[in-house]
Amino acid sequence: MRGAILGAGTRPRTAPASRPAAPLLLGITAAVGVFTLAPLALSVTAGLMANYAQGLGAGLTTRWLGEVWALYGGTVALSLGLALACVAVALLAGVPCGYALARSRSRVARAFEELLTLPVAVPGLATALALILAYGEWGGFRQSPAFILAGHVVFTLPFMVRTVGAAFRRDDLMALEEAARTLGAGFARRFVGVLVPAVAPSIVAGCLMVFTLSIGEFNLTWMLHTPLTRTLPVGLADSYASMRLEIGSAYTLVFLAVIAPVLWAMQAVAHWIERRDATDHAAR
Repeated sequence: MRGAILGAGTRPRTAPASRPAAPLLLGITAAVGVFTLAPLALSVTAGLMANYAQGLGAGLTTRWLGEVWALYGGTVALSLGLALACVAVALLAGVPCGYALARSRSRVARAFEELLTLPVAVPGLATALALILAYGEWGGFRQSPAFILAGHVVFTLPFMVRTVGAAFRRDDLMALEEAARTLGAGFARRFVGVLVPAVAPSIVAGCLMVFTLSIGEFNLTWMLHTPLTRTLPVGLADSYASMRLEIGSAYTLVFLAVIAPVLWAMQAVAHWIERRDATDHAAR
């Protein structure tokens, strides 16, 4: 009897409704992917062709890669060094700055934050010209990679500050900091031991953004570089100016081969941190 009552009161389960939007979304995603990656794949393939005008019928070769490396191999180490140094400066300056702006409610702090993002809106050529006018007379500094690094820091620092500052403004993090203060933790212990680990995913995301922007920056770098301080994007422009399509395409392949492993490694670290935080949260 009880089973009959329960059976009568229970509605039969129906199969989940199909979602007609799913194929449409997959189709749009595939179209965007093809539209974005097809030109890149074509450019990479051109760098391996013996003669692009004759197509694949001319055969494949690594000749152009060898010429690119012989002419522009020095730009690889310099670009990686500048990008990693830019990330280090962004960490040392951007994380504390993001925290200070997140905790301050003064109008001065808000005005400073807006001024900090100004180089992002201003064309890179204008920023580079301002740096040359301000520090161009410092001969040793002007001729060194540090001059390019200064320009990259000015351009990329706002991204780190904005990314980390937004994380520091979370209500749960402010409550966590207050709890640590109540328990007697000093500022250094709260900042290094509580806050920084809590916003680690945002810090890694900021580092990834700073690295990619620095290693791919051209406009600002083109104005600041010297013949001895060419970076990957500047070398890429020079290779295109050679009027040999295969050389420029081969340089694109070298560019991707250099930056892709670094980006994958940084993304792997970000995913690992996110999984660790999710595991810790579930354990609590």
